Amino acid sequence: MKKYVFATVGGLVLSFALVSGAQIVVHIAPPPHPEEAAPPVPTEHSGWVWQPGYHRWDSDHYTWVPGAYVQPPYEHARWIEGHWDRRGEDWVWVPGHWNHAE
Repeated sequence: MKKYVFATVGGLVLSFALVSGAQIVVHIAPPPHPEEAAPPVPTEHSGWVWQPGYHRWDSDHYTWVPGAYVQPPYEHARWIEGHWDRRGEDWVWVPGHWNHAE
């Protein structure tokens, strides 16, 4: 019974860390962004917003995730781009998010 309690508690803690947005800390600087121009908005997606590409950390290296058009979650939503922030010798991922534009 004790094993199940520990397994359940451990799973809940891990789930909370993933949902709460546990920070990604890397000791290697991200590479420069490649040139990426937003293509024209597809006519069937009028009003969608361009989310620029970014470098994602994949265990031991960076992987480029290309930009894409996405539908805003609400009217007047503005996308704030995610970025890598230098903190001492480390790099911390600050995720992109939606903000209300006036």
